[in-house]
Amino acid sequence: METGVSNRLSKLLAGAVVAGGLAFGAVSARAETTLQFYFPVAVGGPITKIIDGMAADFEKDNPGIKVKPIYAGSYQDTITKVLTAIKGGDVPQVSVILSTDMFTLIDEDAIVPFDGLAKTDADNAWLGGFYPAFMENSQTGGKTWGIPFQRSTVVMYWNKDAFKEVGLDPEVPPQNWKEFVAFGEKLTKRDASGNVARWGVQIPSSGFPYWLFQALTTQNDVRLMNPEGTQTFYDDPKVVEALQYWVDLSQKHKIHPPGIVEWGTTPKDFFEGKTAIMWTTTGNLTNVRNNAKFPFGVAMLPENKRRGSPTGGGNFYIFKKATAEEQAAAFTFVKWMTTPERAAKWGMDTGYVAVSPAAFETEAMKAYVKDFPPAAVARDQLPFAWAELSTHENQRVTKALNDGLQAALTGTKPPADAMKAAQAEADRILKSYR
Repeated sequence: METGVSNRLSKLLAGAVVAGGLAFGAVSARAETTLQFYFPVAVGGPITKIIDGMAADFEKDNPGIKVKPIYAGSYQDTITKVLTAIKGGDVPQVSVILSTDMFTLIDEDAIVPFDGLAKTDADNAWLGGFYPAFMENSQTGGKTWGIPFQRSTVVMYWNKDAFKEVGLDPEVPPQNWKEFVAFGEKLTKRDASGNVARWGVQIPSSGFPYWLFQALTTQNDVRLMNPEGTQTFYDDPKVVEALQYWVDLSQKHKIHPPGIVEWGTTPKDFFEGKTAIMWTTTGNLTNVRNNAKFPFGVAMLPENKRRGSPTGGGNFYIFKKATAEEQAAAFTFVKWMTTPERAAKWGMDTGYVAVSPAAFETEAMKAYVKDFPPAAVARDQLPFAWAELSTHENQRVTKALNDGLQAALTGTKPPADAMKAAQAEADRILKSYR
């Protein structure tokens, strides 16, 4: 009797274990988390291949999480799509969006701070491991809202053959504003009719005019906004002085193209010998290395009252409408993407700045910098870098400045009047945030 009962009990227990195992298997199958990852790039090209590869590698390391990269177009397209999705409900769980859109995303109640997702000492150490200059556009109110990823500064590129041709030392770029003009005068080349065959210097003023201008204001030791994003200083005399210098490069010194200089064609002008010196993002470094058919140099921007550049580029953000499981998975993904080894590889593959000191200590990055020293220029400029222009209502406040810059550069308004009008418009927009 006891034996029969015992056998029946054994069978019941075995059945329960099997059923439990099946139930557990069903839960495990359902537990896979899928992340929609919006990334700011037009479809196709080498960047999408790199991101697709990183997503696939992440999935191998984290079998319970699927990552679906969605290439959302430009940064502007990406923030527009995200804000539209928030209202419609189909929000990505994680995205790379401009660091300067932080206040906009906070005001829309769209994102969660990373501090609440960090659970361990290792998580907190990771949060504290990024370059401080990049964190200026990632933190506010004592919280970390964005994690640096696709980050940059403005740097100066020069054509060493052009320097040699006019008797300048090809290894020594201009160090300050006065030298920048003097070098530009030597490097500008005109034909017999007086037409310019090569400009001495070129600073693009379409696309991101405020960003290139902020390099000049930083060098003139003046900030464009307060850290809270509620006040701008567009009409500060030092800001006006910086704009006058930019205007004078073309109107007074005749070493810079007049009017608006296109962001997208500036590297092409450099490759084709139409300009000897250009300012553009360090994110163009790999592009220049691959396409310049002449020896080139890369340096920190010239100083005036100080050295300096704004930081730029995109941060990772995690969205509030994601479930707790999705937010945890997105946090795992962001940590994985920004490990020192991957941050270093991303920097080497693209030209963007590896976002942590630890990335520059990896063996791969040390070897890369030894072979290609320009890769360290943007890093070395970071101690002099300030936060990129970012405020509440950021797109409208930035547009006010861009409109003023374009008015001054095209000669429609004197710099002082252009900046006074820009400040009045920014004051009107930001009034309710003070």
